[in-house]
Amino acid sequence: MAQTFSTLAVDFGTSNSAVGYAIEGQGRLIEMEAGGMTLPTALFIDSYEKKLVYGSPAQEALIAGVEGRYMRALKSLLGTALMRESRMVLGRRMDFIALFGGFLAELKARAEAATGQTFTHALSGRPVLFHSANEARNAQALVDLRECYQAAGFEDVAFMAEPAAAALANRDTLEAGDLALIVDIGGGTSDFTLFRQGAQDGIDILVSHGLRLGGTNFDREISLDQVMPVLGLGSQIRHVFGDESHAAPQSIFDDLATWQKIPFLYTHETRRAAADLAKYAEQPELLNRLVMVLEEELGHDIAFAVEAGKIAANTPNASAPPEIKLGVLERDLRLPLPAAMLMAILSDMAAEIAETAVETATMAQIEPSQVTRLILVGGSSLMGVIETALQSRFPQATMQRGSALTAIIDGLAIASASAFD
Repeated sequence: MAQTFSTLAVDFGTSNSAVGYAIEGQGRLIEMEAGGMTLPTALFIDSYEKKLVYGSPAQEALIAGVEGRYMRALKSLLGTALMRESRMVLGRRMDFIALFGGFLAELKARAEAATGQTFTHALSGRPVLFHSANEARNAQALVDLRECYQAAGFEDVAFMAEPAAAALANRDTLEAGDLALIVDIGGGTSDFTLFRQGAQDGIDILVSHGLRLGGTNFDREISLDQVMPVLGLGSQIRHVFGDESHAAPQSIFDDLATWQKIPFLYTHETRRAAADLAKYAEQPELLNRLVMVLEEELGHDIAFAVEAGKIAANTPNASAPPEIKLGVLERDLRLPLPAAMLMAILSDMAAEIAETAVETATMAQIEPSQVTRLILVGGSSLMGVIETALQSRFPQATMQRGSALTAIIDGLAIASASAFD
């Protein structure tokens, strides 16, 4: 008789999610989309078909111009008051607990359809800190996430720190005595776990630490530095009376550059405020672009263009000069983003991440020079500016990148075998 697996391992990420389970102590990932083990953590509220769409089809609906609302990077809302604010979604009131629960239920349903199993329990990855220095928000974020799993239909959920899961996944690649530091840079947080490899396949976790800074913050910084100025950020607005002027208010641009805040900008009040700015702008052509972005709901199109430019600028020997392509605004509007510029824009953030990695070692009374391995996890950990900042602070460590995109779910899948023992 086939064995029944009741615990589903879930890497619920800011940008992408993945699931797996254990068979005879070995982790196995479950295909989420045709040919892919991950599912974009995105949803689309399809106003025409009156349904919620998840993953890649959500992104495709956005690109195709389907009437509705696209949402991504919403995991960053955990622990905030917005999680429990209700709003009308397809004719009924829902809060983000229910919306997140719907996404997790979709992961559960796809896993059960692919395996023929019924998953009653979940082992979920979690950042070490949801919010860097706010203990109340950290605690509330975990309460919120637990309720999301309950809303998805799981009977119970256990949590495992994401870098600890990555450490478990990498145990077979290390030698006895190795002192390794997991550097896990996700979409919204950066997490660190320092551990020592045992003589067999065991690991001794010394300390874990975290920082609320990740890949979506990189996108935001690039957008504010390069894209928002062509929409009017920093330009002067004339006073209604008199000859004086002031800089355009930054709040609209801040939100437009922030993945999870984009859906909340498309209101009558915000559009009217942008139109007023354009009316009195000394460079109305810039603010008119902002008006168009809000009227035509192009915020996520810009965000995707920034993300693509970031990836291109971080790709060695690219076939074409990296740039942010804004044809969605104007046909030939392209903003160069050479690698040196990307390094300069992100250098402060990279330094903050690297210094937090050093803090992690210090918390365990370990000198950075004693660390023998740096294990990079998460797509953003592979940014050249991050590797440079880390290597300068951990000069004796060998950089390991092999399982950057799957280490967390690999480790969670292994751990799911005993998560509820």
